[in-house]
Amino acid sequence: MSLRSREGRPAESGGARTPGAARLIAAGVGNSMDLRRLRVAVTVQGRQGSRRVRHSFVPILTAALAAGIAYLISGQVLGHNLPMFAPIAAWVCLGFNPDRQVRRVAEMGAGVALGVGMGEIFAKLFGAGPVQIFAVLLVSALVARFLDRGQLFTTQAGVQSIVIVAMPATMLSGGALGRWSDALVGAALALVFTAVLPGDIVRRPRLLAREALGELSALLGTLARGLRDGDPQLAADALAHGRGSQPVLESWLEATRAASQLVRVNPALRAERSTIAELSRACTLADRAMRNARVVSRRAIVAIEEDGASPDIADAVAQLAVGLTSLAAAMGRGDPPDHARATLSAVANELAPERYAEDGWRKQTLVSLLRSLAVDALQMSGMSQGQARTELAEE
Repeated sequence: MSLRSREGRPAESGGARTPGAARLIAAGVGNSMDLRRLRVAVTVQGRQGSRRVRHSFVPILTAALAAGIAYLISGQVLGHNLPMFAPIAAWVCLGFNPDRQVRRVAEMGAGVALGVGMGEIFAKLFGAGPVQIFAVLLVSALVARFLDRGQLFTTQAGVQSIVIVAMPATMLSGGALGRWSDALVGAALALVFTAVLPGDIVRRPRLLAREALGELSALLGTLARGLRDGDPQLAADALAHGRGSQPVLESWLEATRAASQLVRVNPALRAERSTIAELSRACTLADRAMRNARVVSRRAIVAIEEDGASPDIADAVAQLAVGLTSLAAAMGRGDPPDHARATLSAVANELAPERYAEDGWRKQTLVSLLRSLAVDALQMSGMSQGQARTELAEE
């Protein structure tokens, strides 16, 4: 006769669990998975945060220098008593972004100058007040939209016109258009710093290429471990890693755009055109490869849960990671990616979905997706799309 509790229910044996206990265990597992994802996200964000600080130090230093020089020129050369808009314009135009695009800086500088100029005219003619704020913002924004399609241009024109009209008239410096000339000094100095003193425009895109491809390689390394061990959580970690790595790809894109503009306006940088074009092409392909890797990770989670471990596919993914690590190093140094290309070609030759016909359609789908990823990687190594496709195993 079984033991019963006071309520008349059978007493729990050592291995039995009540529904409440099951819910607690499930909640614990869920919390563990959430903490694991959080740890991955925090690790990626921490690494990227320290990277942003390193990359922003020199741009902030040069922007601060430009602001100080602008204040000096307006104060000592133009003789203005309070040339605050000179350093403001320099900082607004340059900011802390290391990827300073000539058009963007010129657009912001023109917007600042327009807004300050129109604000000074309104303040001189009509004074300050809510009606004047309404009128100057309306007029300056409409004029800016007429002159240029850029959003930054219109935004800066409106903001600066509001600031000028809202400021006390006693802060007027250097005559009727003193603040406008200060804004011109700051904007012009920012443009000079951007176009004439760009530094090594190839170095930053190369560094970002190495970091972005390193993130992609790390994602694939985690995914390979998950496929080899039959651990869907590792595949989920790889997916979280891929989502968290998007900012570095966006930074790479911004860097190549800025460099492309600089080589067009600065004759001394014309020799770097081909290098910047190659890095820009690689950036587009890397973004596509990262998206493909995230799709592979999502599919891998289901494949592992349904079909278990896939050591053969794990080996292919691990070799892709090795090839991308080699490509990242070569691209960061500017060396020929011969070793990376050979490694990636060897992997591509093994990716034949029909070889996994007996393992089920899920694994065949994974291999098909990896073929697309391998083509992206081979193109980043310098191959055309047609050449990269010829490296794939015949289906």
